[in-house]
Amino acid sequence: MSIDWQDDSRPIRAVGVFQDAQIDEQAWPAAIPAVREFLRVARSNPPFGGWEFAPGVTFLVGENGSGKSTLIEGIAEAAGLPPEGGTANGGASTRRTESRLGQWLKVQRGLGAAKGEFFLRAETMHGYYSWLEDLPQQSGPNLHRLSHGESFNALLDEKLDHERYFTGLAILDEPEAALSFNSTLRWLASLDRMRSRGTQVICATHSPVLASLPGATILELGEWGIRETNWEDLELVHHHRSYLQSPERYLRHLFDQE
Repeated sequence: MSIDWQDDSRPIRAVGVFQDAQIDEQAWPAAIPAVREFLRVARSNPPFGGWEFAPGVTFLVGENGSGKSTLIEGIAEAAGLPPEGGTANGGASTRRTESRLGQWLKVQRGLGAAKGEFFLRAETMHGYYSWLEDLPQQSGPNLHRLSHGESFNALLDEKLDHERYFTGLAILDEPEAALSFNSTLRWLASLDRMRSRGTQVICATHSPVLASLPGATILELGEWGIRETNWEDLELVHHHRSYLQSPERYLRHLFDQE
């Protein structure tokens, strides 16, 4: 990545590790191969040290347990965002279940001030909606009264893809969990508009549709650690294509095992 660090307005240039971080590499979360690789690079990469994030959209893709959400939550917390989702100004907090990763990481900021930062964590947004509803001067739709997918689309319209109010940092943990196919296409178009305005997006996803965004950086997580790859080379894409071409092959195998 050839970016002039002296003229760089990315909300997150890179994510490093505090020198005094007490990390047990044999225990969770550092024992996850992708997290271990991230921490190794975050400790060593010049010029400032850290795992560098490109402008625009970066997708983290991998199987359940590969470390996507763990990394996303840690980066969001290190960036000053509520680990259960929300803005730098606040969000819901119930019971801490996140790893200590966010306490080990330090964020290298760009030179410009981000206009809006938001963490969307799919499984805990209900708490953020309640926090939002309790604000004394809350405007906009009551997100609790919308379906799961409608509430995510409302967040997209009212906040993330709002040209006047948001051109900063969006950290997204599996937003497709709430979305239909058509809504996923809607988010795909919004991600393209967001990056064209200078928004930086870091998104964990299982969706081959979201990950197909042209020009996005794709990081695939697995037992190998983390590798940058192309959309057509993702295991996720291969599996979806194979299943849709011949679902009976998968179903026969699955049912034969019972």
